[in-house]
Amino acid sequence: MDITLASAREQAAAIHVGAISAVELLNATIERYERFNPIINAVVVERIDAARRRAADADAVTIAGESWGPLHGVPMTIKEAWAWMDTPSTSGHPHLVDWRPERNDEAVQRLLDAGAVIYGKTNLPVSMADWQTFNPVYGTTSNPWNADLIPGGSSGGAAAALASGMTALELGSDIGASIRNPAHYCGVFGHKPTYGIVPIAGHGAPGDPTTLDIGVGGPMARTARDLRLGLDIVAGAHGLDAAGWRLDLPEPRWDRPEQIRAAVMLESPCVEQDDELTEQLAVTVESLAALGVQIDETARPEIDVERSHEIYMTLLRAATGTGYPEEALAEHRANAERYVAGDRDYRAVMGRGTAISHWEWAAFHREREHERLAWAAFFEDYDLLLCPTAASAAYPHDQEGERPERTITVNGTQQPTTDQLFWAGWSCGVYLPGTVAPAGLTRSGLPCGLQIVAGHLQDHSSIGFAEFMDRELGGYRTPPGYD
Repeated sequence: MDITLASAREQAAAIHVGAISAVELLNATIERYERFNPIINAVVVERIDAARRRAADADAVTIAGESWGPLHGVPMTIKEAWAWMDTPSTSGHPHLVDWRPERNDEAVQRLLDAGAVIYGKTNLPVSMADWQTFNPVYGTTSNPWNADLIPGGSSGGAAAALASGMTALELGSDIGASIRNPAHYCGVFGHKPTYGIVPIAGHGAPGDPTTLDIGVGGPMARTARDLRLGLDIVAGAHGLDAAGWRLDLPEPRWDRPEQIRAAVMLESPCVEQDDELTEQLAVTVESLAALGVQIDETARPEIDVERSHEIYMTLLRAATGTGYPEEALAEHRANAERYVAGDRDYRAVMGRGTAISHWEWAAFHREREHERLAWAAFFEDYDLLLCPTAASAAYPHDQEGERPERTITVNGTQQPTTDQLFWAGWSCGVYLPGTVAPAGLTRSGLPCGLQIVAGHLQDHSSIGFAEFMDRELGGYRTPPGYD
């Protein structure tokens, strides 16, 4: 196997036993970057010279019989919005191109402390607010499976870099499927952690010490075992809590497939689902049942699905709306008035969430807390809920107009791209962990992923099930032409 397509664990092991040096591995990775990045534009910031110096230092440590940690000498990339000293962190905004963080974000520092050799940063949409990946600073990122298609967003560059072999491990972020849908579109693994277990304060907001509601940081990889590795490195008490709190994620309560109780929900009244995607996910579920997993296609938490989606969209836009400049509030307030008058288009929903009062926000938050308790009761009887990540496989680039007006083709009809946020928020809005594992190819030959939702702090369970799928059904496939 090409070492650049090996897992992060395999790469680290190869360095440990002397099968390859950190410098040689980095050089092989850079060769791949130089070959494929011009096609897909996934890695948009590079510090190759500094990475080579660090790789050489790693080799010196290896020769001395020591190790920096589980990622010793492993080259990797991170999403551009993460603060990494002396590199731009623009989130696609031209006015931030000259800003350089003076310290690393905590999660980035934890990767470095574990031995990673970070050589670059990956592309994202403006403000991380799209399921496509393009911006006026770095341009457009394409899907390695077909350059005419999107890689997803907002961690689109991360997923494209993984799928094309330019990195074995990535650090993404997610508030609206921004880890999960790129993993789904590009055929890799992604994990959205339980809210709050990975430090993310300041991510995408230079100098801001606050943590955004719903938003999380998490790992992306080509194997599920690397997801576990990445999560265990970056997760943990942080900030003021680190003085006394400790994170101890439980292991799965099952160790054989016949012990796993999985509910399945492949469609929703809130979004039109593409038949090709649904069919392939159903085939995957059938394969899981044949392996012994207990499948229940009717079990659901005691939650009003449509109301849950409304709560998520309101709280999502309340969270992301805090980043808008004050002069933009007038337009959002006008759209909020349209919402009150009965309009339910995406801009009206955005305006309502952005302009909401704290009194109103608290009422929605109380509803969310009731939902969280309903999910907790559900997961007393079921280990997992299996569902889609998006409404279709990857679709063509479409940069005309703004996101609220764009559509995608679903079963021959045009549907709003924003409808897919249902699958983003079904679990994310209530802070639950969700892992995406490759689930084969659609009839059109495009990769798709199955979303695995687990209970509060049961991150190892959703990742553990992804490991089971990876082992039994096959996971990542190299895109054509990237062998």
